[in-house]
Amino acid sequence: MTILAHARLLRAIPRGARLIQLGADTTKLRDSAHHSEPFAVNIHDDSFNAFKCDPPSLEAHVTREELLNMYRQMQTIRRMEMAADGLYKSRFIRGFCHLSTGQEAVSVGIEHGIDRNDRVISAYRCHPYVILRGGTVAQVFGELLGRKIGISHGKGGSMHMFTETFRGGHGIVGAHVPVGTGIAFAQKYRGEDNATFTLYGDGASNQGQVAEAFNMAKLWGLPVVFICENNLYGIGTSSERSSANSEYYTRVDTIPGIQVNGMDIIATRQAVQYARKWAVEDKKGPIILECVTYRYAGHSMSDPGTAYQSHEEVKQMRSTKDPIRGIEGYIEGWGLASADELKEIEKEAKATVSEAVEEAKASPEPPDEDLWTDIYHNGEASHIGRGRERKEVHFYPFLENRAN
Repeated sequence: MTILAHARLLRAIPRGARLIQLGADTTKLRDSAHHSEPFAVNIHDDSFNAFKCDPPSLEAHVTREELLNMYRQMQTIRRMEMAADGLYKSRFIRGFCHLSTGQEAVSVGIEHGIDRNDRVISAYRCHPYVILRGGTVAQVFGELLGRKIGISHGKGGSMHMFTETFRGGHGIVGAHVPVGTGIAFAQKYRGEDNATFTLYGDGASNQGQVAEAFNMAKLWGLPVVFICENNLYGIGTSSERSSANSEYYTRVDTIPGIQVNGMDIIATRQAVQYARKWAVEDKKGPIILECVTYRYAGHSMSDPGTAYQSHEEVKQMRSTKDPIRGIEGYIEGWGLASADELKEIEKEAKATVSEAVEEAKASPEPPDEDLWTDIYHNGEASHIGRGRERKEVHFYPFLENRAN
């Protein structure tokens, strides 16, 4: 890590706390690995910091199948984001486009630490959660290209993608955090044994509605896990320049928090499992989880990032802290798969993404009549609309059948 990046990380750690170990390959095999049974590993001592709660256990259990699945998902996400980068530069993708290259351990670690019926909601760096929560790579590219095959039928773009259990993709900084809190309220109201994992960035942490959501969640004891993806920059501003308190997991005096090394997939999964148990099984209410991570590119495709991320800093993170290289080292080093087998998985991921791009390109654009769909819930559309004044009324006969 460069001196500059190391200094930024130091500023993110509370006085008196241990320096979090920001690395992708710090977990060690405890005894021996098994191909068919779970086996124990030891997470690095400095992978967690805790606030008003005990830290997660440093002993975790993993399986060969899960690690290979994680690796496959991380490679697919990396290839998908790289392809999106190329499509944007070739002007196939227009508008906003925020990529998560370098942060794969966070999204995949979350998915492997939660239940399929839990809910996830995020800001605009949302592409990975679509394919992890029921969508396809082709649907992501279809949305990015504005095609009918898109997960939102080509009408949402990069920032507005949804599945049944992934509630978006939201473009307004911090505005979705109260929405995630509301989803958790509904889960508690209905008596569901699930939680909502509400993601936001370090740049959104200073938004007023985020603080209001924290307060309501604690007052009502809601099963919500607030996850701060701290990639050290809010757009182009480093966290120590934008936040008086950059210890994001300590932001609320009444809500406990955990800070985790978000570059290590096993440590991230362990922290997420801990947070879910806190909120769902133990019914202790909300908890904050700060995942310290790093993005390799600018805030969005319109931001090269070169004004605040030095080439040396990015190169150092890629070469020594890359989450995919980290899990690759675990799998190969623990004898779970050979380098050739991992290379084959990487090739499969590349092929999957390439095929998805072509499928999306072949899909037609949404027809004009789709301008009038997905506005109301099915059966609730009205063919009568009020104009600028009360006496001004418009009739839309083609919507009459959809109202019935």
